[in-house]
Amino acid sequence: MNLFSESVGHPYPRLRRFAIDMAITAVFNLVIALIITYVMRVHTSFVVNLVVSMCIGILAVTFVDGGRLLLWGLGKPPKIPFILLVVAGLPAAQQLGKLIAAQFTGIPASYFFGAHQQNPAGYIVVTLLVSLFITWFFWNRSALAYLKAEAEVEKARAAAIEKQALQAQLQLLQAQIEPHMLFNTLANLQGLIAVDPPRAQQMLDQLILYLRATLSSSRAEQTTLGQEFALMEAYLGLMKVRLGGRLSYTLHLPDDLRDRRLPPMLLQPLVENAIKHGIEPKIEGGHIDVQAVTENAALMLTVRDTGLGLRDAGATSGTRVGMANLHDRLQALYNGNASFSLTPNHPEGAIARFILPL
Repeated sequence: MNLFSESVGHPYPRLRRFAIDMAITAVFNLVIALIITYVMRVHTSFVVNLVVSMCIGILAVTFVDGGRLLLWGLGKPPKIPFILLVVAGLPAAQQLGKLIAAQFTGIPASYFFGAHQQNPAGYIVVTLLVSLFITWFFWNRSALAYLKAEAEVEKARAAAIEKQALQAQLQLLQAQIEPHMLFNTLANLQGLIAVDPPRAQQMLDQLILYLRATLSSSRAEQTTLGQEFALMEAYLGLMKVRLGGRLSYTLHLPDDLRDRRLPPMLLQPLVENAIKHGIEPKIEGGHIDVQAVTENAALMLTVRDTGLGLRDAGATSGTRVGMANLHDRLQALYNGNASFSLTPNHPEGAIARFILPL
């Protein structure tokens, strides 16, 4: 790996860190030039001292910080090798920086190398303080970066655990929905075997087709509206065999929404509830219309029936298995950003609708 290696979050994270440290060092070099000029009075020209300070400081950052990033990246460097890097890098930066400053200013290099003799005690103190500051600064920058990276890893781990727990919850709710529909169908099939064997055989064949269609998709984390509507067609076909002429249905799905992804088994509880509480108890039966549209940057799924409507208080209380599980799944999946409503359909029946954010 090198200084320009890529990682998540920024295309060149180490180069970005190097640039930030270089900018901070430039400010620090300005302070050093002021101290040397007006406190230590090593040279009367502030510009000359600033050039020398910049040359030495830039090289020190390049050797120490650049070497740290090149060798250990954004992680925390080992203490002893890092100290050795500082011990070797700072003197080299000081000597080479003076030579470069001499080229920029036109002043002989010997002047810079002998300047410390004007105030040797102050020069030693400043050099020691600068060395300690650079060591402390870059070491702590590495330590903070390491702690930040560890925090990000821990945050990602917690998010993964939360996602697994949510998926387990959704699978449990989904597993409750499927037996609800299956047991109702098997109970009707048991009754038909004795009184109408051909119709029982037809229902059994349709049930097998439906179970084959739902076997894989019902355990998936996501499905498409096209697949969901295909499953609804198989389900309603099964109910059509059971209810005969008392049930009719239509499905409306625009072609541009067929590939829209959504959690599986959302529509089935709505259709099942419409049949159980609306169509089946009604002597003459009724019609079910399933529709998907987009409106105001949201996906609106509607199940409209012409059954008995909301006469049964239990059907509107949200305590029934299908509706309760649907509500729980929406809350878990969309953090309260999805809405569900169950309202009367005029002149008769009910309208079940939920709106999902796109």
